[in-house]
Amino acid sequence: MPLMTPIAFSQAMGIEHSVFQAQCNRGYWPTIKVGKRVFINVEAVRIKAAQRAAEFAL
Repeated sequence: MPLMTPIAFSQAMGIEHSVFQAQCNRGYWPTIKVGKRVFINVEAVRIKAAQRAAEFAL
């Protein structure tokens, strides 16, 4: 399962880290907690994006 830190993911997405952190706190992004650290589940984001893209396919 590919995981990224919130800082790396927000930089890759081009979102300010504070905005991204607020979105994570609201549950907009799939997160996994490992010990005291939080990671973004990149595979879940990819699957959700593919599902949404299929909804709008022509």
